[in-house]
Amino acid sequence: MASGGEVSALVLVAILWGGTNPFLKTGTEGLEKVKQRNRVLQLLAEMKFLCLNYKYMVPFLFNQCGSIIYYLTLASTDLSLAVPLCNSLALIVTVITGKILGEDIGGKRAVVGMLLTILGVALCIAGSVNE
Repeated sequence: MASGGEVSALVLVAILWGGTNPFLKTGTEGLEKVKQRNRVLQLLAEMKFLCLNYKYMVPFLFNQCGSIIYYLTLASTDLSLAVPLCNSLALIVTVITGKILGEDIGGKRAVVGMLLTILGVALCIAGSVNE
């Protein structure tokens, strides 16, 4: 059984993961232009590009904060709740954030899929929360 605080922490994780995914994607723009003569130098040049790019590093750090919260919450939360809740809500938050940023999310079927996902998550929470 999960407490309300644990569920809140898992929702926060989903928001941190899902909300940062579109920003991570836009932060990597220009990475394909980094070219070096061998694989090791290519890897180092790409790492330098990403580490010095605030448009990538800020969302990356928020994303990693979500991972830390997830790791700490797993110590006391049932995996059968934590994994589906975080991953499915992160997907929904990613789609919503992408839409806000102007990305194409698909048509009505995508919206129906998100609503069904929310329904499934609500059922998982309802079955796991302590009264």
